[in-house]
Amino acid sequence: MEPAVAVRRYLDNAATSWPKPPEVFAAWNHAACEVGATAGRGLYREAVAADRIRDRARAAAGRLLGGVDPARVALSNGCTLALNTAIQGLVRPGDHVIATAADHNATLRPLHRLAAGGAIEWTVVPCDARGQVDPVAVAAAWRPATRLVVCSQVSNVTGVAQDVAAISTLAHERGGLLLLDAAQSLGVVPGDVAAWGCDVLAAPAHKWLLGVGTTALLWARPELEFEPLVAGGTGTVSESLGMPEAFVPRHESGSPDVPALAALAAAADWHEARGIAATAAGCRALADDCAGRLAEIGGVRVLGGPRAAAIVSFTVEGYDPAEVAVILEAAAGVQVRSGFHCAALIHEHLGTSSGGTVRAAFGPFNSAADVEALVQTVATIAGG
Repeated sequence: MEPAVAVRRYLDNAATSWPKPPEVFAAWNHAACEVGATAGRGLYREAVAADRIRDRARAAAGRLLGGVDPARVALSNGCTLALNTAIQGLVRPGDHVIATAADHNATLRPLHRLAAGGAIEWTVVPCDARGQVDPVAVAAAWRPATRLVVCSQVSNVTGVAQDVAAISTLAHERGGLLLLDAAQSLGVVPGDVAAWGCDVLAAPAHKWLLGVGTTALLWARPELEFEPLVAGGTGTVSESLGMPEAFVPRHESGSPDVPALAALAAAADWHEARGIAATAAGCRALADDCAGRLAEIGGVRVLGGPRAAAIVSFTVEGYDPAEVAVILEAAAGVQVRSGFHCAALIHEHLGTSSGGTVRAAFGPFNSAADVEALVQTVATIAGG
């Protein structure tokens, strides 16, 4: 159905942020149209320029994670690939893995496949009706064979944050590791892997970091090494059939997306100039206003809270979430996501297993007018 209004009110920033800062698009365009070469593959002028772009992106990623060594940050071709790389590299046959019901399918499905094939055993600890996990439940699920805890730092369905520091502490006390899926937190919560206590972290550039494309960050603490998921050309040690030993090239097979790396570096500059905490607070203020006003409408149920990311999930009695999403765009140009949001297990705990939720996610370029349009349209829908 084509929307009846010309205005576009984009509220799907948890899937991918839009619009991006002008500086991000400018950096992408320059790398694509002017540089036009790949990194690590040549010594001519533009190839060297591509190398510098990748170096800037890696340095920016190190800063975004709290000042970590850039040599421990691989720039993966997508967060799902980065998470699969970490899971496949860290677990060994016979290991037990703990995941949470609030996690994304990017980690749940790889673990499910490994368990179905008999390679590992795993336990999924529950979350509450807000999407939050009690660290005590993680401790209760621990076994002698437990090697890894996998956790989404912020739920992509409710925007609620987990107590990552507590989970990492109990994992380390028992000799385990923590893999943190920061897809919905990096760019919302100022990065600090030391405070979080994670051993490995993955995050995409195209969500709250405001980058583009499929570039993602894969960080591992010093001295923690694991086998790459993908083997191939890296532009280094090319005379050998073996993969390089250094962490970065070991996990960067294939040609990098140089324009996306340029965009990541520009996005990091944009965040650093404004402050991630300040930008996120503005987004959350819109989300909190939206959630509070929706909760006052009869027949509307709002999930989650208090939220770390500016995500508002809700349902409207008598309507499938997909119906609500279609009406919102057709009537007011409001673009949201509906359904299960690639999170297979959380909905049982939220009470939304029949159709999922409607999800609105507010970014730094949204306004109070977007909240007003969504709330008024939902009120009309609920009023029948």
